[in-house]
Amino acid sequence: MASLSLRNIYKRYPGGVTAVSDFNLEIKDKEFVILVGPSGCGKSTTLRMIAGLEEISDGELYIGNKLVNDVAPKDRDIAMVFQNYALYPHMTVFENMAFGLKLRKTPKDEIKKRVAEAARILDIEHLLDRKPKALSGGQRQRVALGRAIVREPQVFLLDEPLSNLDAKLRAQMRTELSKLHQRLGTTFIYVTHDQTEAMTMADRIVVMKDGVIQQVDSPQKLYAEPANVFVAGFIGSPQMNFIDAMLFEKDGKMYVEFGSEDTKNRRGKKFQVELPESKLKNPEIKNYVNKEVIVGVRPECIHDEEMFLASATTGFIDCVVEVTERMGAETYLYLNCEGTSLTARVSPRNTSRAEDEIRMAIDPQKVHIFDKETEKIIIN
Repeated sequence: MASLSLRNIYKRYPGGVTAVSDFNLEIKDKEFVILVGPSGCGKSTTLRMIAGLEEISDGELYIGNKLVNDVAPKDRDIAMVFQNYALYPHMTVFENMAFGLKLRKTPKDEIKKRVAEAARILDIEHLLDRKPKALSGGQRQRVALGRAIVREPQVFLLDEPLSNLDAKLRAQMRTELSKLHQRLGTTFIYVTHDQTEAMTMADRIVVMKDGVIQQVDSPQKLYAEPANVFVAGFIGSPQMNFIDAMLFEKDGKMYVEFGSEDTKNRRGKKFQVELPESKLKNPEIKNYVNKEVIVGVRPECIHDEEMFLASATTGFIDCVVEVTERMGAETYLYLNCEGTSLTARVSPRNTSRAEDEIRMAIDPQKVHIFDKETEKIIIN
């Protein structure tokens, strides 16, 4: 098996377009790393550079301890699974899975053994005589994985392999892929735009935007400690709420304040959240007093429970419900809070309807503060 090292990797196309900029990443042996980001962020280009299907414009790529910038794709000891499966329609499942081994002049007995083992792992032994057109999307996906497994590569590269499947099958295949990774004990590098896939399967996630790495971390750390507004908004569903607020100090305590105020007509309301001591460890916060900041709060950290409201001393907000989405195990409330749109994830027991006026509270322990200009994190 193998580790990978990507050092100062760039991809530039003719015409001055830079698809990937200064990409640095160390991938450990047997790690499951997922590159995630919106369309056009450079994640598939990065994967194709690792595969050797795209030339690296600048930088160095090591697989194990070997520099592979100029090594042909077939000699890199990697296997790639594509989004469209890329199966040969005129060949049976067995022939599709065996094709790469035949090209390498692998003995027939060895081919049979490897295909049978891969088919057993993927539960497609009963499909070996069928052709791709007689298979469902999920079965084709398994065959594409099987074709990669039989090669026993050092590294698996997977480019949005689940995007063509329906929601139920996608969830099932996520579990299957996690099990497969554990069973094979191989390095997996996986590309997706779906943050749910990234959160559920990865050991580490690489969040990309405009060809640049925004943050590399474990799923939980990305969720709890985002590096900037982009990461905070991209990871998590429904996404984090962002509130334009003013940071101020009063009687030795720090507050963020937002809302509207119409003093002439005595309308509007300002809401304040006192920042707890645990949030003030970063001395840089002092530089933002009396300045605008962005407050981030996850939907599950806006509470409607009586117990929370009764014990809360700060963070109360009065909202108008605009839309209610009942999801079964939970309910999403889409709220208007003095012109600020917020989403709250609450208990399915909540009975709020559109146009209801309700009081809720933001958990001050769970707020994030971002710099308004750079959008970088100040307080997690």
